[in-house]
Amino acid sequence: MKSIEIDRGKMLKDQAHTGHNRWHPDVTPVLEVDPGEEVVLQTRDASDGQIPFGADVNAVSNIARGVVHPLTGPVYIRGAEPGDLLEIEYLDVIPESVGWTRINPGLGFLRDLFGDPYLVHWSVKDGWATSTFLPKVRIPTGCFMGTAGLAPSRAQLEEWTRREADLLAKGGFVLPPDPVDAVPSSGSVADEGLRTLPPRENCGNVDIKQLTKGSQLYIPVAVDGGLYSAGDGHFAQGDSECCVTAIEMGATVAVRFQVHKGEAARRNIKWPRFAHRGYFLPPQWAAPRRFIATMGMPVRDDGVNEGENLTLAARNALLNMIDLLQERGWTREQAYILCSVAVDLKVSNVVDVPNFVVSAFLSEDIFED
Repeated sequence: MKSIEIDRGKMLKDQAHTGHNRWHPDVTPVLEVDPGEEVVLQTRDASDGQIPFGADVNAVSNIARGVVHPLTGPVYIRGAEPGDLLEIEYLDVIPESVGWTRINPGLGFLRDLFGDPYLVHWSVKDGWATSTFLPKVRIPTGCFMGTAGLAPSRAQLEEWTRREADLLAKGGFVLPPDPVDAVPSSGSVADEGLRTLPPRENCGNVDIKQLTKGSQLYIPVAVDGGLYSAGDGHFAQGDSECCVTAIEMGATVAVRFQVHKGEAARRNIKWPRFAHRGYFLPPQWAAPRRFIATMGMPVRDDGVNEGENLTLAARNALLNMIDLLQERGWTREQAYILCSVAVDLKVSNVVDVPNFVVSAFLSEDIFED
């Protein structure tokens, strides 16, 4: 079994031979494997170790954002060529013993309402995460890699850079290429490399909680060898990761690759797909047997109806869940953290015009009696 090992006591920049934090076709492979081989990658948390267990809330404000996300790899898969479809099977995702969740000013779905930093530390043991910051809460394991993907082609790099620059010019929230804290620290990767915050056609930071052990991720290959990299492990997350972080952790991930020759080109597959042959979580957690839920509809506080606006419906569902949790005695910040790690947003309907409905589900079983 081949592997890439790291020293989590050091930042990626001090072990640049193990990974990178920008997407670019010129990133040098760290490992070369055949299809069917099992590969083990040790990965860093999303902050590249800048939020050690026990750090105070100042660590949130002082984080160097340019280091996000430190990825282990890339892995060159022999025989993978543009037009192929690469299958990544997740054989296991093993958590480290600690994690964290933060509210970061300027980021997150409700960033206009939460302007102060907030930090929760988690201890991970026997398949559960607990925290002194959230007494009598136990979050069950749902380990997955928040960020994983393939290298873009030169044409994709240029296209995605252009379209994101256009969005930025229109006032969109975009992090453009920036060499500050880039790994590699110089050359075309640092100058041109795409930031890892947004997911794209190469997958990347999709934060899909169903990509647990036993899942298969399918990504169209754009460069020879595919160049697979992974990082940003999550112990658990709600569908939406609304405060911008899950239970973030270092992890060890075991994967196996299969190359489906010419499938992406033949079937015109341009975007990632994923599957699971079993339950992605035990059924009582995937579809909680005891839950409380709130609804959101596209109506503003001032009474204006923004018909068919799913974003507003999702926002209102979360705000209503935060209100519910505050009624139970949690602070506003604690409630937002709980929503990010344990509340699942689900689109309940997109047909009952003008008021589409998004529901926010919370398992009652995370709370100890």
